[in-house]
Amino acid sequence: MDSINKNQPEENHRDLHGAQALERIRKMAEEAKTCFFCTEGGTGADGGVRPMSLLQADEAGNLWFMSAKDSHKNAELAANPHVKLFFQESTHAGFMELDATAVVSQDKAKIKELWDFMLKTWFTGGEDDPRITVIQVIPKGGYYWDNKHGQAIAGAKMLVGAAIGKTLDDSIEGRLII
Repeated sequence: MDSINKNQPEENHRDLHGAQALERIRKMAEEAKTCFFCTEGGTGADGGVRPMSLLQADEAGNLWFMSAKDSHKNAELAANPHVKLFFQESTHAGFMELDATAVVSQDKAKIKELWDFMLKTWFTGGEDDPRITVIQVIPKGGYYWDNKHGQAIAGAKMLVGAAIGKTLDDSIEGRLII
């Protein structure tokens, strides 16, 4: 049986390397705003998988989060800094899986830079709460699934394809190679 990808008249696979991969990571992470942040050897009830809000995606491709010093997540990262992150931009496009290394610190300047009043929900002592840590996630590689021309064109191609019985999917996917 042929893969659905072989039925498409357009190329739908493109690996991204270096700066292109980092730019795709930054863009998709910023659009999604949240991810599933997965550690190995989960010690809490969540088994090492939890939703996290992205606070910043910098130009170098680093992703920044905040966490409590006494959390299961921080204990898991101290034992093994390898993480997997799963992002989803929208219902039908913008999916990304990343393999990365996490670095936990209490860098006061970075905490101040990332601080937002709403974080007081978790850090009741404010930006000087001694439990705050920042997590710098350094991507090592991954995979993405997206559409080439935006939601409107992708939707139109799907409708026309369904009407004429031909695969006109606007998808693109590939490895993110750093």
